[in-house]
Amino acid sequence: MARKLGAVQAAGIATCTQACSVGTTDAGGRGIRLGASHLRDVWHSIFHLDLPVAEKIVRSILIYAFLVVALRVVGKRELGQANTLDLIVLLLVANAVQNGIIGNEVSVTGALIGAATLFVVNEVLNRTTYALPWASRALEGEPSVLIENGAPVKKELFRSGISLPELRAIARRQGYADLGEVHTAILETNGVISMFKKDEPQMYHPAEPGGLRIGKRRRGR
Repeated sequence: MARKLGAVQAAGIATCTQACSVGTTDAGGRGIRLGASHLRDVWHSIFHLDLPVAEKIVRSILIYAFLVVALRVVGKRELGQANTLDLIVLLLVANAVQNGIIGNEVSVTGALIGAATLFVVNEVLNRTTYALPWASRALEGEPSVLIENGAPVKKELFRSGISLPELRAIARRQGYADLGEVHTAILETNGVISMFKKDEPQMYHPAEPGGLRIGKRRRGR
């Protein structure tokens, strides 16, 4: 009788052990499968492109073209002589046009396509303006003379949106005590103001097309 009872107990323990082992194995397998599925979902959400590639490219080109035209119309001041109000506008514009570029697309793939498009378009325009002077004038404009023969050119100052106090501050940053020391001041196409004394040469060195020191005070030797 005792032997039968012991055998029954042993069989029960063996059955319980086997069931627990199978249950543990199934749970582990389900956990691995769930983990792999979650990882696939994460990578899919990162790289899956919800918009057509062509639409992504067109969006980026349109926003780029708008900004080129807007900065060309507003003037060179926004590029190099921005005050606090200009900075606020530029930050808000950057946030406003962001939605136009990304749309409902937030994947890394979409971001890479948009960035690559902007880089390519920018490089093409840079090469074009370098090779074609008329394209450079059309896209970037021409330098504006703000001070000529020691006298401020009010018309150009008004067009550029640069006041005399701002011009004085720029002169001080370039080492001039006041505007009386400045014979000529030129607002370059990159938004930087170049200033010259009366006897300073204003021509760029022939070996340096455009001048490597553009926008800085040129000191006479």
